[in-house]
Amino acid sequence: MMSMASTTASPFCPSPMLRGRKCTVRVQAGAAGADASDKSLEIMRKFSEQYARRSNTFFCSEKSVTAVVIKQGLADHKDQLGAPLCPCRHYDDKAAEVAQGFWNCPCVPMRERKECHCMLFLTPDNDFAGQDQAITLEEIKDATSKI
Repeated sequence: MMSMASTTASPFCPSPMLRGRKCTVRVQAGAAGADASDKSLEIMRKFSEQYARRSNTFFCSEKSVTAVVIKQGLADHKDQLGAPLCPCRHYDDKAAEVAQGFWNCPCVPMRERKECHCMLFLTPDNDFAGQDQAITLEEIKDATSKI
């Protein structure tokens, strides 16, 4: 079955490199059942909250960015690959990347320098950091059901 891509636009793009441009999040839809299981979604939600508190980072002020990263990235990868592979990069071989561990969330750049490409964990001085270190399962499902 061919996968189809859908897009959703946000009023702003949180990436500092694209500041001032409309942000479009591309989400690949795969075969039926490719969505994150509720169990993985809850595990990745709790992980994200705990890691944000431990690392003194915050979720994006636009909660839909946080929701998409947790569901479409971390939870889906956990179900499909067994590990929460960073969703913001292209991988020729995702299974090999998971085995290497460098880009498994939290990736090495995040652990070493607090650099999070996917905007999940933002330092307090980041222009797009919100004030929240928590997100509910309902917020994630609401935000990602629209894509």
